[in-house]
Amino acid sequence: MTAVEQDQPDFAIRLEQVALGYGDTLVQQDLSFGIRRGDVFIIMGGSGCGKSTVMRTLTGLLAPRQGRVLLRDASLWELPEAHRAPLLRQVGVMYQSGALWSSMTLNENVALPLEQYTRLTAAQIRAVVDYKLALVGLAGVGGLYPGQISGGMRKRAGVARAMALDPDILFFDEPSAGLDPLSARRLDDLILELCASLGTTMVVITHDLDSIFLIGDDAVFLDAETHTMLTTGNPRQLRDHSKIPEVRAFLRRGES
Repeated sequence: MTAVEQDQPDFAIRLEQVALGYGDTLVQQDLSFGIRRGDVFIIMGGSGCGKSTVMRTLTGLLAPRQGRVLLRDASLWELPEAHRAPLLRQVGVMYQSGALWSSMTLNENVALPLEQYTRLTAAQIRAVVDYKLALVGLAGVGGLYPGQISGGMRKRAGVARAMALDPDILFFDEPSAGLDPLSARRLDDLILELCASLGTTMVVITHDLDSIFLIGDDAVFLDAETHTMLTTGNPRQLRDHSKIPEVRAFLRRGES
């Protein structure tokens, strides 16, 4: 390997001149950035800037209008669907509400993707479920239903289900939404612990400044006015040194 090759970032995801929209509505355009393997990457910006739309494209739910999305160096939306589906199984998603089936226990919720996409025996699935719930601090409560546990516990159960198939990349959609500060901090700590112990790439959509500065290695800032990205970089460095007024205002809001 040459010195030049060694200096190249190891990207889990890359976007090249991506444009996104619904019908006649343009949401984002000219998106070009990379998400390094093993990083906690923040997608941030004000309300209506398109954060969730970007996540839909990166998780295989919305085709871009133009440009390429490279997932593990494969052009996701140029692949035949038969090849795209196995690639997307390397991606896990924790939705904002947890998106657990209320009629299923936590054990059953986490087991569902394993039953659908693997040939593991029932005993093997039980062992995996126990392990995933233990990873997120829910050992021993797998027999409870989502309605019987707190909001923070439901979010952690959602993380366990997202990890069921051992994905390379985990997406978190507004993980701290609806949580009290202590529960939000515990979830942030969990994201950091999982990233450090498993080496999983974490992509987090959030506007919560405490989370952004605590967990973010790198970030992209999306702007609703110009319908494009304004900058990328470490959130703390952007807060302290960015020359872009919109970025400074977003990252310094609440300061006296």
